[in-house]
Amino acid sequence: MRTEYRFDEIIPRRGTDSYKWDSAAEGVLPLWVADMDFRTAPAITDVLQRRVAHGIFGYTRVPDEYYEAVCHWFGSRHGWPLKREWLIYTSGVVPALSAIIKALTAPGDKVLVQTPVYNCFFSSIRNNGCEAVNTPLRHEGNTYRMDLEDLERKASDPKAKLLLLCNPHNPAGRVWTRDELQQMGDICLRHGVTVVADEIHCELVFPGHTYTPFASLSEEFLRHSVTCVSPSKAFNIAGLQIASIVCADGEMRQRIDRAINVNEVCDVNPFGVEATIAAYNNGAEWLEQLLVYLRENSRTMQEFCRSELPQFPLTELEGTYLMWMDCSVLQIPSDELERRLIAEARLWLNSGTMYGPEGEGFMRWNIACPRSRLTEALERFCHWVRNR
Repeated sequence: MRTEYRFDEIIPRRGTDSYKWDSAAEGVLPLWVADMDFRTAPAITDVLQRRVAHGIFGYTRVPDEYYEAVCHWFGSRHGWPLKREWLIYTSGVVPALSAIIKALTAPGDKVLVQTPVYNCFFSSIRNNGCEAVNTPLRHEGNTYRMDLEDLERKASDPKAKLLLLCNPHNPAGRVWTRDELQQMGDICLRHGVTVVADEIHCELVFPGHTYTPFASLSEEFLRHSVTCVSPSKAFNIAGLQIASIVCADGEMRQRIDRAINVNEVCDVNPFGVEATIAAYNNGAEWLEQLLVYLRENSRTMQEFCRSELPQFPLTELEGTYLMWMDCSVLQIPSDELERRLIAEARLWLNSGTMYGPEGEGFMRWNIACPRSRLTEALERFCHWVRNR
């Protein structure tokens, strides 16, 4: 019997030390940081409740079931058969990225990023003494494309060692095609640039688009790349702090494992382990219903903007739950617009410049919330635009 999950339910989050909600003043509607306002899958809460009932939360040994769940999920759902020995667990994708950069570069090396892109890429590069080199995406109509000529030119620099790939892409909402990934990968392979793929949003892909793990495209790409995955975005369990690094090359994996230990992010908590196993073994039905709801939220926002805000184009959302809005008509710098919306519209969005200079003029909306809340946010924005 099919269970219907209630994504329309308003669940109060203030007073829970929610970073998203309790960082916002009373009355401010937060559609900024990328976590969802939905309860996670009951399959996850059930196992966590059983674990809490046990009452002892000592150091955790990651069991065979964890590796089996990750490998089975990616093999059966995404057609990417993994081997247990390729996996390294850690406390999150950002700590994973930092450790990988530490392991595979030396201070002063260059790391390529396709901007606008997830802001923590920049801090992870900077914190390891490397230089971020932007290879901007091309904004074409209501979507983005890779600039392969620019990538070729910058990858040819002998100091360029890594490319951080966001797949699916945050904040542009792209789900990169096999052909795009192949061309990008060929350039990196030709110049000895290792691809480090952040694929944390891989489950959040809408009909008509298909997530392709970069490393699944060829044996050469598999051996010259590292992939970071986690159930945290798709199942709304970021606070449980769990992620997996996939690295098929033994020598590279040994260096990463050493960096994980140097950075002291080699231990995980029991709840993250239990949640990952439950998500990958028993969370598929909940996830499918979530995707339907998120898709309808994106349509709601698109229709509202077409009707009420036609001068604010939206990038087509192929994946993630993050809408990218062009606000350049306002001629207000994005950072100032973020501040003014908080103060005057009581609405918190992310400034586009968080994601690099190419984000100027844009704002990022998190639409992973009950539809009534999204509608209220859109109405606040519309009212502010008309009355500022």
